[in-house]
Amino acid sequence: MTPPIVPFVGKSGSGKTTFLEKLIPELVARGLRVGLVKHDVHGFELDQPGKDTYRLRQAGAVRVAISAPQQFALIGQVEEELTLEELAQRYLGDVDLVLAEGYKRSQLPKIEVCRAVRSQELLCAADELLAVVSDLHFELPGPQFGLEDVAGVANLLEGIVGARQAGALHTTLYVDGREVPLKPFIQEMLAGAVQGLLAGLKDAQGKTIEVRIEPTRLSDTN
Repeated sequence: MTPPIVPFVGKSGSGKTTFLEKLIPELVARGLRVGLVKHDVHGFELDQPGKDTYRLRQAGAVRVAISAPQQFALIGQVEEELTLEELAQRYLGDVDLVLAEGYKRSQLPKIEVCRAVRSQELLCAADELLAVVSDLHFELPGPQFGLEDVAGVANLLEGIVGARQAGALHTTLYVDGREVPLKPFIQEMLAGAVQGLLAGLKDAQGKTIEVRIEPTRLSDTN
């Protein structure tokens, strides 16, 4: 089973790496095995000229793997770039959660990191976002976290992992009494998001959860 995949996106210099550096230890401390994929649109070269692996790859090997007691690396060529989902399925199937830095063009729901000193606007549309991490507030339906709210984002992701591990969770959305069809992946993400946000409430664990959102009437604010 492919683990949940959550890309972290944002403009260059927005603080994606800095936030992930703080988030990963928090998730690990909660007992989660975390994998990470870094997207580099410019290409990269990990192997060094003169090294054995480099020489063997230059000799014509399509892929070269190097293995040590506590490390493993695979270097090779592909005919076309693998999608984030393909990478996770092929190489990260043994982790609980895959985080990605980049992949703003992915169809997966994303968490966008936005710092006011870098940008006042988001890269993604509201329907592309799972959450926002920012020192700004945006008029969006999803959860928003401060730049230092690592625990809040960890709660959200922990809930998503829990929803996946619990198996199929049926999530139903009604708008004005009419059911809105949801794809299975969106059902899972919504269930995980709600469970994560309610992680601290014992009365909400392992039970059917109903959330009702109603417009605020003018008389309610007086």
